[in-house]
Parts: sequence; structure tokens; C-alpha cells
Amino acid sequence: MEIRNLTCISCPMGCSVTVEMNGNEVVSVSGNTCRRGEVYARKEVADPTRIVTSAVKVKGGRADMVSVKTKVDIPKGRIFECVKALKGVEVQAPVHIGDVIVPNVAGTGVDIVATKNVERA
Repeated sequence: MEIRNLTCISCPMGCSVTVEMNGNEVVSVSGNTCRRGEVYARKEVADPTRIVTSAVKVKGGRADMVSVKTKVDIPKGRIFECVKALKGVEVQAPVHIGDVIVPNVAGTGVDIVATKNVERA
């Protein structure tokens, strides 16, 4: 049996969660105070994913940068590829929340979208 200790990031509680595994099979999850903790722990040991947030340059806007994020979570092991793909990206104002800034970032099948509006200068 393998024991994995995690800190849950599903809610502000930050529970210390213990996952007991037999090979790749989760045998038990304990320490979580809500259902989300168990769901998070099971997913984290099997297929960890994250939302990636960053910012890209804006040309001709009232702001020089716009915040962006992955539309959904991506495999944790692909984070650096995703961030690297954003280096040097510039968009033209106006930019609106939800605009696709980079489609299929780093071949993940996930789009990078704007998370705020930037109007023309």
C-alpha cells in the first residue's frame, strides 16, 4: 500500500487529505471535510490538471496587458509548454472577456481566453 498526503485546493479550507493506494487504485481517501476534497484527491493522484493563468501584451489599448487563462484545466505536465506558447503573444485592442487569444495552446486542445476587457485607447 502506498500513502499519498495532499493539501486539497478545491476550496479555502485547505484540508490535509490522505490517499491510500494499491498500485493505481485508490483504496481510501480521508481527512477531507467536504465531498470536493475526495473528488480532488482521487483526480490528483490519477490525472492531475490545472488552470493556467497569465497575461499577454495588448497593442492600441487602454491597458498594456490583458489577463488570460486556459478555458478548462490542462494536464499538469503541460503547464510549462502552455506558458512558453504565450511568450511573445500580442493582441490588438479591443479585447473582450472570453475572446480566444490562443486556440489549442501547445496542442492541448484547450484555448487561452481573455479574462477582462481592454478597450481601444
